[in-house]
Amino acid sequence: MAFVPHSSSVGQRWRLFCLSLVLAVTAALLGAPAATAEVQHPRQQWMRESTAGLFLHWGMFTAPRHTDCATWEHDVTAGGWSPDYWVDEARKLDASYIVLATFHSRLGYARPWPSKIPGSCSTDRDFLGELVNAGKAKGIKVMLYMTDDPQWHNEVAGVRTLDSDAYSAYKGEKVDLTTREGFGRFSYDQFFEVMENYPDLAGFWIDNDNEYWESHQLYEQIRAKRPSWLLTNNNEDTPIMDTVSNEQKTGMTPAYDYPSAAFTPMPRISEGDYKLPTSGDWWYDGKDHPVDFRLSTGRYITNAGSSMKSLMAETAMVNGRFPPSQQAYNDFMAGWTAPIRSSLEGTEGGGYMYGGMQPGFWNDGAHGVITVGPGAVTQYVHVVTRPRTDMVRLRDNGYRATRVTDVRTGKDVAFSQSGGYLTILDIADWDPYDTVFKVETDGRQHSYYPQKSLRATASSAADGHPGGAVVDGSDGNYWDSDGRLPASVTIDLGNLRRATLLAVNQREWSPTHARSTFGRPEDSARIKDYAVSASDDGRHWRTVRAGALPSARGVQLIDIGEQKARYLKLDVRNTWAGPQAPDFFGRLRIDEIKVAYGAPVSGSAQVPLEAESRRNDRDGAVRASACGACSGSARLVGFGGGSRNSVTFHDVTAAEAGNYRLQLDHTAGAAASLSVRVNGAAAIDVPVPAGNPDVPGSTAVSVPLTAGANTVEVFSTASRGPGLDRIAVGPLPPTSYVPKTTMTVEPHGLQWVGAGQQSVQVTAELRLDADDALDGVRLAPKAPAGWTVEGGPATTSSLRLGQTLKARWTLLSPPGADVTPTTVPVTAEFLTLGTPHTVTQNVGIRPRPADRVFMREAEDSRNRLGTAGLTGCSPCSGGEKVRNIGGSAAADVLFPDVTVDRAGTYPLFIDYTVNGDRSFLVSVDGGAPVEAAVSGIGNSTPQTTSVPVTLTAGSHTIRVYNDRKSAPDLDRLSLGQP
Repeated sequence: MAFVPHSSSVGQRWRLFCLSLVLAVTAALLGAPAATAEVQHPRQQWMRESTAGLFLHWGMFTAPRHTDCATWEHDVTAGGWSPDYWVDEARKLDASYIVLATFHSRLGYARPWPSKIPGSCSTDRDFLGELVNAGKAKGIKVMLYMTDDPQWHNEVAGVRTLDSDAYSAYKGEKVDLTTREGFGRFSYDQFFEVMENYPDLAGFWIDNDNEYWESHQLYEQIRAKRPSWLLTNNNEDTPIMDTVSNEQKTGMTPAYDYPSAAFTPMPRISEGDYKLPTSGDWWYDGKDHPVDFRLSTGRYITNAGSSMKSLMAETAMVNGRFPPSQQAYNDFMAGWTAPIRSSLEGTEGGGYMYGGMQPGFWNDGAHGVITVGPGAVTQYVHVVTRPRTDMVRLRDNGYRATRVTDVRTGKDVAFSQSGGYLTILDIADWDPYDTVFKVETDGRQHSYYPQKSLRATASSAADGHPGGAVVDGSDGNYWDSDGRLPASVTIDLGNLRRATLLAVNQREWSPTHARSTFGRPEDSARIKDYAVSASDDGRHWRTVRAGALPSARGVQLIDIGEQKARYLKLDVRNTWAGPQAPDFFGRLRIDEIKVAYGAPVSGSAQVPLEAESRRNDRDGAVRASACGACSGSARLVGFGGGSRNSVTFHDVTAAEAGNYRLQLDHTAGAAASLSVRVNGAAAIDVPVPAGNPDVPGSTAVSVPLTAGANTVEVFSTASRGPGLDRIAVGPLPPTSYVPKTTMTVEPHGLQWVGAGQQSVQVTAELRLDADDALDGVRLAPKAPAGWTVEGGPATTSSLRLGQTLKARWTLLSPPGADVTPTTVPVTAEFLTLGTPHTVTQNVGIRPRPADRVFMREAEDSRNRLGTAGLTGCSPCSGGEKVRNIGGSAAADVLFPDVTVDRAGTYPLFIDYTVNGDRSFLVSVDGGAPVEAAVSGIGNSTPQTTSVPVTLTAGSHTIRVYNDRKSAPDLDRLSLGQP
């Protein structure tokens, strides 16, 4: 067996010095309480001021893989490695810091610095020291990555990357570095050596905690010895750490919206660490993987819009240079960020605790974020996905704009502001990745009552988090409903006052994206269904608005029309979180609620196609009426009774003939309809749902337009029609666009059934998650050949945000025969602006092997996963497994209804994947656990082990867990013949 040697001999005096240092610091800290979160501290200032960092995974196993430390060091030097190259590339990315990941479990545990502590590769040349010095000379901080994990020590056959014998000799006692405790001791010593030798290092980036570190108060000792250094932890919110890093989140909508998968409320520093290459490993694997400029720039900007740092991982080759695709991206970024640097440096994310307009989805498919300068006086609108039209329209959150300029060109841009919206008009200079507008304001939220003038109480509250926190003006405090829903918070305005809007900042403590790839399909603790009521006396209430809020970050604005009341009550009926996310299900937290009594009006330009515009022709009783929440602060009313009461828009232009999206912004206290006639053709009926009569809603239809000018006539055949605020015309979304939905089908996971005819109960729910509309919705399973379905399809004419369609069916297999492998598709069909779409999930049914009396997938919807989660696993049974089992009592998998027909001792077969040495604990009906210890490499190859379990005839519950240590991933359980 080959060993990867370290380059420095062991010095007895050095060992004694390190030992005495550790003992001295430990003695000073023993008995001290565990550190609590230092959310804000002066040492963090440089990180708070940064936009980005450069993450470098580079070590002995960088391709071409080296298995000898000295040879790797030689090849690095001979290849021309230079620390200035990395520092200069970081500056191209506007990165303020570099994280060097070489002491990494997949890179040979290499230490590119001289070390007197044996145990893994250590170089004679001080690459780390050279990098720290080069960074210091050019204003770039360097942090050092440290791993907690020995499990990859034998990844390469015949290569021993961890030398327990050498380290044991150094310590004077037997220490096995391949165990977590032994590796914890070894790496613990590294921390102290590095702290002693590299005082100009900026801190440690820690890839999860090691039990030995925690039990020996490592982090507290780092704080004592290097109080200016930062500590970052990966995917965990460890209180003593300065930064929470969120690793490689994918699957969001839009794909670049990284913060929607994060879970850390401001002002805690958070970081998104992600790979710039779109494929391949975190380290160089010998290939020049492409970089998606659209995805990468989008992540960079949206992270800045949430005060989140972008830690971009690039794959340095052995000589330190980057592959051509990454080099090209760095060169591009050096020029691309320069003109918009003022919008990224010295700013915070807008729409959160720092103030600012509303980020997220805007008009006509647009999406973007806000960054704000101090006091939100200067705000930047970052349009990352451009709209299908030439204007951007977003909620102003009470800020009055005085000037709008294009940051890249410096040109003034026309704008209009009314009804709670800022509309930036006639945009011609679109950047392909981020069009940035500078919006100058006076920093005040006009027509918002001061928080100190309000009082609030709640229907329930957790200790220390009362309802009054929502109006205390401090985002450090929040209301927690104490795990109770429905829940309500009542705001006392002090006396009868005008009220038009609630601005709600929920706590940003859970993801808003349904991260099914991380095993949490519904973990957004954001408000879903709500109602707002008003009262003069606190006893008699009238509902003024009801609906659903999107699962979205940033401020959410609820228009309530023109109200005069003393009390306003927000009833929260539920959140977007589901029961499979127990950390968030049924839990509600709100930072602040502000109350507005009007909306700012500014700008000399006019929004196109306002209904009340004098350019339009009005017929019959149609007339203008004041509407504070409407664009232009007015609308048209008097519709109803047919086309004699109508408005006609002229010069509705289209660049070319075709079908276009026509949006009608309407007001309606009761359900009604509008009719649209284009160029004198047959009218199109447009249903209008009930809402607040003073708050505009939107409905869109597809209409044919000719090239050039068109006329659009709007009327209502209802006896009393809705009001009309404005219309908007733009291209249809691409046919590939499907509004975001959540389709839940149970049972989930392969269903293993016995011999003979079988029946399977199937339920399905379709939920619309986007602020769009689905029309003509149908939900039904398709029976395989020979199977029958009991129960008809579920249908509805339309679905809007948060609404659901549910159904249940019984599937019967062919009589007189055993089940063969079968897949049952459950399909939702619907129209979006006339374009048909489908969403399908399959129920897989398989015959249970004859030598098994029970078989169930770990991911089966009948199981309870605790805080564990699902993940894809293509070689696993059913293509999924359960991950993140163990480490706490809550991270378990509970298999209920495990039924056998006779008593006996049964072999319980456990299908799993694992990397390293781990174990399951298995308990039946709450009894004493049996340990199943397993070992493996790679965590991607399913294996099987078994333990005996004693069962009585009947139903049982089997729990798979490990309340102390991380367990393997679980694929499936089955019982053999007794």
